[in-house]
Amino acid sequence: MRNKVITQAYYVDQLGFHQVGNPDYPAYLMVQKEALELHFFLFPDLDPLQNYGQIYLRTAAIDSLYQYFLDRKVAIHPHGKLETKAWGQREFSLLDPDHNLLTFGQSIL
Repeated sequence: MRNKVITQAYYVDQLGFHQVGNPDYPAYLMVQKEALELHFFLFPDLDPLQNYGQIYLRTAAIDSLYQYFLDRKVAIHPHGKLETKAWGQREFSLLDPDHNLLTFGQSIL
């Protein structure tokens, strides 16, 4: 993350996570949504257009999660709309403010 306040606002206010851990560390952020916990460290020199950070998040409720994000007006990646993939997953993707790619998927097999 380049900016803790911006990252926290995106994950908490838009994606519905809540902050966990000690908030007094300015260079570290932990957020949680159900059983999923994400950790971020401060990297102020990160160039978002050169960032290749990505994570794959498995869910058992892909359709309702996608709708939840749509209802909250979360921007879906232009090439990451919800669809069934040839490899047996339903997936969609988001880019956070630092261009970390978040792909959410559910097995359909």
